[in-house]
Amino acid sequence: MATLVWRVLLAAGLVCGVGLLPWLTRTDPAYTVLKARSAEREPTPEVLADIRRQLGIDGGPLHVLTSWLGGLLRGDAGQSWISGADVLPGVLRALGASLLLMAVALLVAVLVAGTICARTLRLGARRRLGGRRGGGSGSAVLAALPEFLVASVLATVVGVQLGWLPALGWYGPQWTVLPALALGLPAGAVLGRLLDDLLPGAFGEPWALAAAARGLTGRSIARQALRRCLPALLPNLGLFVVGLTGGAVAVEQVFDIPGLGRTTLQAALAQDLPVLQAGTLALVLLAALATGATRVAARLLTGPALRDGALSSLHRPAPPAGGLLPLLYGALLLAVVGAGLARDPLALDTSQRLRAPSLAHPFGTDALGRDLLARVGHGALDTLLLAAAISAAALLAGVLLGLVPRVSAPLVDTVNAVPPVLVALLVTAVAGSGAATPALAVGAVAWAPLAAHTASLLRQERATLHITATRGLGAGRVHLLRYELLPAVVPPVLRHALLRLPGVALALASLGFLGLGAQPPSPEWGLLLAENQPYAERAPWAVLAPAAVLALLGALAVSAAGGLRRPLRRRPARTLGGGEKDNETERQPVPAAETEPAGAR
Repeated sequence: MATLVWRVLLAAGLVCGVGLLPWLTRTDPAYTVLKARSAEREPTPEVLADIRRQLGIDGGPLHVLTSWLGGLLRGDAGQSWISGADVLPGVLRALGASLLLMAVALLVAVLVAGTICARTLRLGARRRLGGRRGGGSGSAVLAALPEFLVASVLATVVGVQLGWLPALGWYGPQWTVLPALALGLPAGAVLGRLLDDLLPGAFGEPWALAAAARGLTGRSIARQALRRCLPALLPNLGLFVVGLTGGAVAVEQVFDIPGLGRTTLQAALAQDLPVLQAGTLALVLLAALATGATRVAARLLTGPALRDGALSSLHRPAPPAGGLLPLLYGALLLAVVGAGLARDPLALDTSQRLRAPSLAHPFGTDALGRDLLARVGHGALDTLLLAAAISAAALLAGVLLGLVPRVSAPLVDTVNAVPPVLVALLVTAVAGSGAATPALAVGAVAWAPLAAHTASLLRQERATLHITATRGLGAGRVHLLRYELLPAVVPPVLRHALLRLPGVALALASLGFLGLGAQPPSPEWGLLLAENQPYAERAPWAVLAPAAVLALLGALAVSAAGGLRRPLRRRPARTLGGGEKDNETERQPVPAAETEPAGAR
């Protein structure tokens, strides 16, 4: 009951905060509405007073909020301040378009995730996995591709040049393919990496060995391994459902899709409060439904094992995975940044506009003749350092809040329901515009998936046999948290945070693409992509250069994350009967062999 009250209070606070947007920004909503209706009309005091009277905002923000909430209780979300049309039918149409796009994009994401995990599933089913941990460089590159850039390339190449599929509009199923690919490819890469990180632990459980000994087919073993891993992944899948529905603003802009994200953004810019509040409320309700569905699915997949403490840990102690790939990627990224820092990012030479890569300009030049290598290198100082700082803060907040799921779960749902663009507008309203605005906006939502992941892993880890045994031996909560739970949960969440590091940079880039981030002549990577995107067909190197460096960052983050494992912990040395020291590595208690996962019983 307390969780429900907390969820309702958060949702009400969000909707009310959105309804106060004009007053928070200290702007006159009548003036903004007038400009949205007719930019040429003169904003005289008489005209503005007439608009205030029409909108009923003379009574102030409290009167506007109470009037809208009173109508909502009667099933009336009001009329749009811009068009005068009823809000509810328009928001439902936009929600329907976004849900259809989300469903197709989620299908694409599942297929991509399955492709990424296919090798691990095949090797695990044949008992040939050993200690393999996938590097995932290819999936990291895919996850680091900006959605708006993928959308622009697909629309230009597949839609316009090749003419295989329609590139603009929203008139039928075939119009969903290209935007679904733009959304589903990066999302599937992230989901695939998270699932691929869990599968080796599932294949290493005793039930898998017993199933192979009994002659079960590899396909059956792989299917049960997937079932074993899905409960830990479902909370993040629920976040993706809401994110793909309301957060696909850039893709909807590129393909001219009348979705809920785009509708909400346009309403926020025009300060059309009834539409903005109704769209935000729809996303909050969708987040609550998605969370409830994922929790029910997780309980069904896990079965009584979660209640009885009969699971085994998917995150056993392991030595760090070494490799040269992180060093190679890091050296390459440092070389690019170092070479760019030695050049002037602001030097103009209009005679060198959109020149192809050469010895003088290894990455080519942009539309103003500026050296792209210089701009990419100097932009790294803004993008990489800022993304790293945001990721570190998000990791700390995510782990701490994930330890108290009753408090964080409703907060995660509420935060995830707000598109980052709308968060940026709210942050701008409260803190003002400036260089820190994009960082505050992205940081306000970046912790949510990490908190959901922490809470999910913690819930399953508490239900493991070795935790039950340790608790039975008299261990207290502090001991369990410090020596058992946190060492098992923090490494996978840290790998998750590193996997999302390029995503944080992409979120900053998306705000720059939509004009809410860095402003010219800053060389921030999002602004580079936004400035050069109109010339992608004529000079593809202008967008490929920053996109390639983003992909390199993703490969570096994932390959470095592969070396972060739960450390092997040794027991304190003690004297044996013969005076010898026992410094044996501590092992996890192993449950009795089963022919299927505990959750499937």
